Order: sequence, then C-alpha cells, then structure tokens
Amino acid sequence: METIILAVVIAVVVLGALGGLLITSRLKKPLPPPPPSKPDLTAPPAEPHVGDEAETPRDEERRTIEEVDLPGGGAPTTVEEPPAAEKAPEIEIPEPSAGRLIRLRSRLSRSQNALGKGLLTLLSREHLDDDTWEEIEDTLLTADVGVRPTQELVERLRERVKVLGTRTPEELRGLLREELLKLVGTDMDREVKTEPEGRRPGIVMVVGVNGTGKTTTTGKLARVLVADGRSVVLGAADTFRAAAADQLQTWGERVGAYTVRGPEAGDPASVAFDAVKEGKEMGVDVVLIDTAGRLHTKTGLMDELGKVKRVVEKHAPLDEVLLVLDATTGQNGLVQARVFAEVVDITGIVLTKLDGTAKGGIVIAVQNELGVPVKLIGLGEGPDDLAPFDPEAFVDALLGD
Repeated sequence: METIILAVVIAVVVLGALGGLLITSRLKKPLPPPPPSKPDLTAPPAEPHVGDEAETPRDEERRTIEEVDLPGGGAPTTVEEPPAAEKAPEIEIPEPSAGRLIRLRSRLSRSQNALGKGLLTLLSREHLDDDTWEEIEDTLLTADVGVRPTQELVERLRERVKVLGTRTPEELRGLLREELLKLVGTDMDREVKTEPEGRRPGIVMVVGVNGTGKTTTTGKLARVLVADGRSVVLGAADTFRAAAADQLQTWGERVGAYTVRGPEAGDPASVAFDAVKEGKEMGVDVVLIDTAGRLHTKTGLMDELGKVKRVVEKHAPLDEVLLVLDATTGQNGLVQARVFAEVVDITGIVLTKLDGTAKGGIVIAVQNELGVPVKLIGLGEGPDDLAPFDPEAFVDALLGD
C-alpha cells in the first residue's frame, strides 16, 4: 500500500515539473510588434539622448592641437582699414574773364535777337508814317527799355532817317547800332573796383532780393577774380537762409577761396566784420561779402543791410556795392533797385538770367534809373557764365549778324 502511494506522489511531481517547463517556454517567445502609428507632424523633433552619435564617425586621422585653428590665434585675420578721410576738393582753374562775353554772345543773340530784328524790319519800310513810329515805340517798351529812353531813341531816329533819305539795310543797321550804343553808354566805367590805392584788401558787398541768384553770383564773381589773379576771402553774411553759407563755401573751395561764416541766424554784421578782419590778416586781395536776400518791402531787413555796411566801414570804405537783379523780372527790378539805392550806395549792377529773357532793354532802363553802370551779366547756369559787360558786344547781339 505504501508502495502505491509513493508511486502516485512521484507521478504528481513529474507532471508538475513538465507543466512548469511548458509555461516557461511559452513566456520566452517574442511578442509581435505593435502596428505602425502615423507620425505626429505637430510634435517638436525629438531631442537626442545623451551618448547618441550625431553622425557615423569618419575614418580620418585625428589632428593635433597645433593643427587646429583656435579662436583668436593660428590663421591670420583680415583687419578692415578705417575709411580714408575725405579728400579736399581739387582746385579748379577758372576761365579768364577777358573774352567771356564774346564766347557767350551766341546765347545772348538767341534771346535778344527779336528786338533788333523787329526794329530793323520796321525801319526798312518804304514809308515811315506815324503808325510805324508807334510800332517802333511799342517794340522798345515791350523790351523793357523804359519810357524816357524809348522817347529819346525814337526822336533821334526820326530826325536822322529824315536827313538820310534813301535807306539801305546796311545804313539802317549802322544807324540803329550808333543810337543803341548811345543809350547803353560806352563812356561808363564798368570795371569792378577791387584794387584800392594804398591798402588791401578791396571790399565788395553783394546785395539783392531773394531769388535773383545773389549767392551764386557771389561765388561766380570769386571765380572771375581768381581767374584774373586775385586772392579772395568770402564772407557768408547771409545767416537767415540755412544753406547759404554752405553754398558759398562750396563755391569758395572750388577755387581755393577761404570762407568766413557764423552761426545760423547769427548777426550778419558780425560775420561781415570778421570776414574783412580775416582778409586783412591773411593779406588777400579782395573780400566778397554775401548779404541776405532781403525783400525790398521789409523795412527792418533793409535797415539791417545798412548796419552791415556801417560795421564793415569801421575797417575801411566799401569799394563796390553790387546790386544783383534778375533780368526776367523786367520793370519790377527797377522798383527793387530804387529801394536798395536809398539804403546803400549802389556802385554797379549785376544782371542775371539775361539769356532767359527777350527783354534786354532792362540794361538801358536800370542804368537810366540809377545812373550806375551794368558791370556784369549772367548768361547761363555754368560756373564761368558770368561775364564783364561789354556794350558793343551787347548791341551787336541785339541786332544779330
């Protein structure tokens, strides 16, 4: 009986051992992989784990520390050069003033030719009746010759044509040329005074209304003087217009002229005084003073111009006071001229933009009004288009070839 029980126990133990082995083998079998999931496009990229390699190591020789370019050493670095200082502008050599008007005569002829041709056409009529003479008067008045000069010219022409009788075109041209030259004036002193006896420098003040090209004319006049062998100091006494001093200084630098300037909206008389003082100390030939472009209707500003003149004359008398007029303004220029003449003693006229108008008679009118000569005329925008006024070249331009 005991033998049977022992056999049963052994059988149970054996069966249990076999069952455990079976369960263990089943547990060791790999589970099937999970189904692939769709990538989440909105999720940020996964961060690399510590120890992950960024890329497969390359089979190359390792470099020594001497061969590695370390920051701040090893390979040469390129050092940028500091920007070079701005070069001083090259000094220009202006065109000599002698003969300028001859060179510019074609420009003058293009604008003024209508006056001369109109007069010659009228005078060439076979019968010069009263209506024709009225047309001649109208032609002269339209060209801004002025009432009194026109009446004088017509009266003289009537007398001479009556005496002459038969008139050829050549005779008429010669006759008209003589009479126009008398009106323009050949005996006036048109030299710009810059060489006073016994002292230096000569002092020239430039005055005029806004918009006439006064500062530009001052700069061009500096070129005329330098071209004629004079040394120049410029006084930027137009302190009311912000760009005036810069503009004048630019003109001066181009020809090697020194510019004296003051603070914006400063005292113009003080700048003018300093300019003459500097000119004396430097021993230059001429000081040119550019004043503010005052409106002739502003009494206070005109008084200021008188103050500039008085302050400058504490150094020495003014040698020239040049009034700049725009030839295109016609008779309005005469109104301006009268007012300026009351404040300062005008010694000469500069007519600008004469190539831009057919009213060249303003030359005659302004001289007749003020009793002072036209000394310079502007015939273009170029830096050397300011020329000394030559009466004969001007009349020849009026009459054409």
